[in-house]
Amino acid sequence: MLQLPHQPLQVAAVPTQRIPAREDQAGPWHTEAVCRRDEAGLFFAPSKEPTAARLSREEAAKRVCARCPVMVECREHALLQPEPYGVWGGLTAAERRVVLARRRRREVELRKAAADRVAAAG
Repeated sequence: MLQLPHQPLQVAAVPTQRIPAREDQAGPWHTEAVCRRDEAGLFFAPSKEPTAARLSREEAAKRVCARCPVMVECREHALLQPEPYGVWGGLTAAERRVVLARRRRREVELRKAAADRVAAAG
């Protein structure tokens, strides 16, 4: 982890109001999230965080996500909300914006292809 000498990595508290309340047969997916244990502060930026510290913190958060049993559910939650801040499901906010843009483009392409098929058949 990259850190400047003599400057501890500062992390913000996790905003608990953003934790989803969806439940399924086994209970809320987020109860199994690894980040709910002791690393939770890695996932949200403190104010005025230097770029090097942000990149280091995000990589540390992604390592936590990589071993999480509900990473896919977390990622989908963040994409469906959409969550504007933090690392969710192994993706930063910027990475989620890219995924969402790709999904939107793909949906437009699929709708256009379907409309073209209907027009050609009719």
